[in-house]
Amino acid sequence: MFRRRTSALAVLILATATLTALPVAPAGADEVEQVRNGTFDNGTAPWWTTGNLTAAVTGGQLCTDVPGGTADAWDAIVGQNDITLAKGETYRFSFTASGSPAGHAPRAVVGLSVDPYDTWFEARPTLTGGDGTYSYTFTSPVDTAQGQVAFQVGGATDAWRFCMDDISLLGGVAPVPYEPDTGPRVRVNQVAYLPAGPKNATLVTASTGRLAWELKNARGSTVARGRTVPRGVDASSGQNVQTIDFGAYRGKGKGFTLVADGETSRPFDIDKGAYEQLRTDALKYYYTQRSGIEIRDSLRPGYGRAAGHLDVAPNTGDSKVPCQPGRCDYTLDVTGGWYDAGDHGKYVVNGGITAWGLLSEYERSLYARTGQPRTLGDGTLNIPESRNKVPDILDEARWELEFLLKMQVPAGKPLAGMAHHKIHDAQWTGLPLLPSKDPQQRELHPPTTQATLNLAATAAQAARLYRPYDRAFADRALKAARTAWAAAEAHPTMYADPGDGEGGGTYDDTNATDEFYWAAAELYLTTGEKKFADYVQHSPLHTADIFGNVAFDWASTAVPARLDLATVPSRLPGRDAVRRSVAKAADSYLATLTAHPYGLPYAPAGNRYDWGSNSQILNNAVVVAVAYDITGKSRYRDGAVQSMDYILGRNALNQSYVTGYGSVSSQNQHSRWYAHELDPALPNPPHGTLAGGANSALQDPFAQSKLTGCVGQFCYIDDIESWSTNETAINWNAALAWMASFVADQG
Repeated sequence: MFRRRTSALAVLILATATLTALPVAPAGADEVEQVRNGTFDNGTAPWWTTGNLTAAVTGGQLCTDVPGGTADAWDAIVGQNDITLAKGETYRFSFTASGSPAGHAPRAVVGLSVDPYDTWFEARPTLTGGDGTYSYTFTSPVDTAQGQVAFQVGGATDAWRFCMDDISLLGGVAPVPYEPDTGPRVRVNQVAYLPAGPKNATLVTASTGRLAWELKNARGSTVARGRTVPRGVDASSGQNVQTIDFGAYRGKGKGFTLVADGETSRPFDIDKGAYEQLRTDALKYYYTQRSGIEIRDSLRPGYGRAAGHLDVAPNTGDSKVPCQPGRCDYTLDVTGGWYDAGDHGKYVVNGGITAWGLLSEYERSLYARTGQPRTLGDGTLNIPESRNKVPDILDEARWELEFLLKMQVPAGKPLAGMAHHKIHDAQWTGLPLLPSKDPQQRELHPPTTQATLNLAATAAQAARLYRPYDRAFADRALKAARTAWAAAEAHPTMYADPGDGEGGGTYDDTNATDEFYWAAAELYLTTGEKKFADYVQHSPLHTADIFGNVAFDWASTAVPARLDLATVPSRLPGRDAVRRSVAKAADSYLATLTAHPYGLPYAPAGNRYDWGSNSQILNNAVVVAVAYDITGKSRYRDGAVQSMDYILGRNALNQSYVTGYGSVSSQNQHSRWYAHELDPALPNPPHGTLAGGANSALQDPFAQSKLTGCVGQFCYIDDIESWSTNETAINWNAALAWMASFVADQG
């Protein structure tokens, strides 16, 4: 599944920059060296600058005084165009640079000099007062004669002086193998195991015989011991591994370690408290993803920012957004909602499955045997709506639901009642870029059947859950759901254009039968009406085996329907068979988990990990957890709980994929505003942010330059440039929040 096209970086103004007049380039350039006059022995040609810079050779270096007060790095640039790159060739990009005063971090990029201004490599070294030499190796993903080397030096509050020398882009060099630091060979859940839950670890070792292991407490005392189980070569990592089961130990505490084969694991706790905090942090993630509202630093210290995409320059605003040219004759107020991922787009199909995830988490707390509504109650998330006598999780979900309702085509217009597929910038923006600083025109994209049914499903679900708190909103949501359902029935095959990927992801899907099934299920569970029950029962998906290797995602929504039909009280005939189908699917995922040396319910065909594989692992675990809620059988509870181990450190890379959780965790997810790696003034993602995870397809150039030939779990790198392995996304965090809540409830 190619989820979306994301430009890793766009150098926004190079094609239209005011160029400083420079002499003609010298002839006879080295045929391997792609940069001309990188030592400035022949003056400044063919280097150019934006109009706010004046560059001159001083002491053999090219220097320029950079004005203060510019907003973004690309507001002041020194560059060279007409760089030739060959696809698959490895290049060494090196230079000497200094800054006065010290501490500035210009962006050194190799990219495309014409629209769409893609960037294929970027570095952002922090300059000292003296000359520093920097060298990087990358592999070009394209053949082009329109490449560019550029130093983007804008974005500083105060003026400063930038000097550079010995600029080189040398082709044909040997690739530098990427060797991730995987730490100790004993791989554990670096966060916590439940005292009465399963406790498993994986040992990477050349040994094929059983080995002794010891569990040590924080004082170094051995509290349990046993023998490993050899598992052979793990296909998902290419490693020879053994597993360790220390579940018999039922003590609790902090700072445990596991010792085996001369290696000591990273520390972990045995306690449920970490999952209670993770549940909260995974849900708090959504507040800082909000569009159309100031993010208050008092509520999220370090994450305060101005409201994005209101009618405040340079934003064009989301209050009167037109359709793409020629698509409609109206504008819509589509303010609010969550930014979908690392870009500034908002997408109905991904927003729908995300809203369902949060509403499902809350609904589970009402009906599940271990559900605890108070843990999701008013005041638990410290958001602006806290203390309004509504559960905070419902307040947060409503921020997205209100946006989804706004995406409906107005009455009296062609396709009235349908929902626009998405709204985002007309062109890709660069990063880092705060939402409030986005200058792009925003556009509505054509309605689709899938978006309309996402609206119908989530609005119907909302109608039953918000009724105790806001009857008027519940009525409005149900009315919108009915309208959307009727519109989708009238237009059952309006699909997103797979080529509509400029400025935002396509989210294209050529099958809406699963969305029809899902919407009918939610409408039935809310209204009890026969026509929706009949649609559910007559759908071929109702009795089909819909649980594949990946249970569900934004493009496959039949399983959310099945899960809700199995757990939300109703009088649907044959409900017992629905519940049995969930347990049968859970058995399949448990079999996968048991067979896997890293204990995860995910084994993709051909060991080809997919985009957002971490969320797919968690979604499969959700099915196992629901099977426990239905049956009360402990094997399902233990399997669901164990599935979290991979996400939190028991994996081939020996790192947690959740920011702020574990000794080593993802910190540099692809995002335009959680962009500390590129701009020290911006933060890393907040604690509780899930990274996408291993992705064998490696769609982004940075991953291609580092990970080509990777095996399964190793197809991941924690770098902001790797949008195909390391993005953040609202639907992924919904799966994390759901599962964290489930595990916390098992304590």
